[in-house]
Amino acid sequence: MKKNLVFATLLLVIFFVSCTKDSSKEEALLPEPTADNLEQIRNCASQEVYEQQLAADPAFATRRAEIESFLEEFAKTTQLRSGNVVTIPVHFNVLYKLNAENISDAQLQSQIDVLNEDFGATNADYGLTPALFQPVLSGDIGVAFTWEGTTRKSTNKKSWTTNDAMKKASQGGIDPTSPTTVLNIWVCNMGGGILGYAQFPGGTPATDGVVLDDQATGRVGTAQAPYGLGRTATHEIGHWLNLRHIWGDATCGNDQVSDTPVHNTSNGGCPAYP
Repeated sequence: MKKNLVFATLLLVIFFVSCTKDSSKEEALLPEPTADNLEQIRNCASQEVYEQQLAADPAFATRRAEIESFLEEFAKTTQLRSGNVVTIPVHFNVLYKLNAENISDAQLQSQIDVLNEDFGATNADYGLTPALFQPVLSGDIGVAFTWEGTTRKSTNKKSWTTNDAMKKASQGGIDPTSPTTVLNIWVCNMGGGILGYAQFPGGTPATDGVVLDDQATGRVGTAQAPYGLGRTATHEIGHWLNLRHIWGDATCGNDQVSDTPVHNTSNGGCPAYP
């Protein structure tokens, strides 16, 4: 698997995780705040983890700069893909205290199905994209996912945080399987209102991959609305492949994508278009 090639391809065909492809608006991973659901809003912690890694490892910033430079040059000199499909093998690491958290193979398979639909533009809501945004839709970007294996582990830990403990057997978690060639996805009960997070390219292979809350994984079994469509993984894998949030994680920040309008902050809910 050539991860550099994959996220370079994504840079050229961006907008694949837009809210126009998901009526639940999981692109931002936030429902519209109301008096009733204010305590239920959950979010993506990838930027928080990214900043923690920058602070802990000065060399990470250098690697990130090299990656961004590579992508910028790649985008200038490389044409869109010619029909070849890049296949990404996935290994699930399931950590559970309660039996319900030991989610079924059917639920894990449903997550793989969602990923292939979203990255292949075969998701049922793809056609709901307003005409204004259709010119920048990516279509099938030539990335597919295969489920290669699963590791399951019972734990006494009630919930997990963003400190990567779930990725380390020495801290009660599960060490990654072949992290330089396989996408590891840890599924566990996340605390602190976190739906999931990903490690951006350039981090250490020992913690490379994506973390998902067990109730925001797949679309069957224990997957719960409004995050029960499997789109949290689509979102987080976008970060794993070097995509930023559309607001650049700053007020009107830079997401490094020219066809994304400047955004003040995240969007939430599902407002009627336009």
